[in-house]
Amino acid sequence: MNFCRLFHSPALLMALVSFAVTAEAQQGLFARWDKNGDGKLVREELPAPLRKNFDRVDRDGDGFISREEDAAFRARNRNPGNRPAEAGAPTIEGIRTIADLDYAGNGNPRQKLDLFLPEEPVSEKPLPVVVFIHGGGWQNGDKNGGGPRLAELLKSGRYAGASVGYRLSDEAQWPAQIHDCKAAIRWIRAHAKEYGLDPDRIAVWGTSAGGHLVAMLGTSHGVEALEGAIGPHAGVSSEVQAVVDFYGPTEMLTMGAHDSTIDHDAPNSPESKLLGGPVQEVPEVARSASPIEHVTEDDAPFLIVHGDGDKVVPYAQSVDFEKKLEAAGVSAIFLTVEGGGHGQGFGPSVNEAVEAFLAAQLLGEELELEDGTVKARE
Repeated sequence: MNFCRLFHSPALLMALVSFAVTAEAQQGLFARWDKNGDGKLVREELPAPLRKNFDRVDRDGDGFISREEDAAFRARNRNPGNRPAEAGAPTIEGIRTIADLDYAGNGNPRQKLDLFLPEEPVSEKPLPVVVFIHGGGWQNGDKNGGGPRLAELLKSGRYAGASVGYRLSDEAQWPAQIHDCKAAIRWIRAHAKEYGLDPDRIAVWGTSAGGHLVAMLGTSHGVEALEGAIGPHAGVSSEVQAVVDFYGPTEMLTMGAHDSTIDHDAPNSPESKLLGGPVQEVPEVARSASPIEHVTEDDAPFLIVHGDGDKVVPYAQSVDFEKKLEAAGVSAIFLTVEGGGHGQGFGPSVNEAVEAFLAAQLLGEELELEDGTVKARE
């Protein structure tokens, strides 16, 4: 969950950073802020006034700002003719991108998805789909980070992809967010033949608040109150076949019981804003929004990844969730990033685990992956 607020106006942008500086000066700023010289900016390395804008620059949601993301952000804001973030998806070489598909059918810009189709798929058969759902504390973020997150999978030619937007908590409270996500899955399944997709092989991947939403997709199938009636495909299944949950909240009522930089029970916490009231004062809504409350033996297989140094979403959330899944007989693999923070320190071994898990669940490859621990940035 990323809890930064976005820039409120172009004037504030200009007040904070001058976008008329030369490319050389821009690189100088990046180097000055990059205190450990690793070529990446984490939130704490930014000047305090700029930290609230971290999510907007970190387009792929991996917990740090690369030089490329920094340069792209500056370029976007120097060019007033650029389309706003919600207006379209980034281009990925070798991938056909179909942006802003209206899965709800009502024109709401938040209720749209981007579809990614390899130009040279490895098979003529319908492709399995990996659907990315963004984080941002249910109050920030957009679907545009999904393409970069899925890029390596898409370039393999073995998968199609999608990135889903959903209504944020300032527009609608729970269960609007899961209603939107389920409507998006139904849309993808209903349009599978049109785009060469396999409706029986859909995986979901989310980070933080997006991790929460994909965990809900994996556990709440058949729960009528959480299905919603959004979109034209109410009779189509919203079930998914695999879930990749990166550090998602799973039990709302216990979020505040662990060490965190956020008072999760406070009236203005991201969770309280999502639920429409202070968490502990709306226990039934909180339970409805907790994946751990919906676990049953027929749930989709899970890969859960969480840093044990996460000070935003407590690590214990994933520990307890995996125990509940395994007790119910659900296949679950738990990867701990030792020393990893909230989306920080996730190295290549984590990406390799995701690729192995999805290949097993969607392509039928042998799964050589089990619970374990990797070092941060390994």
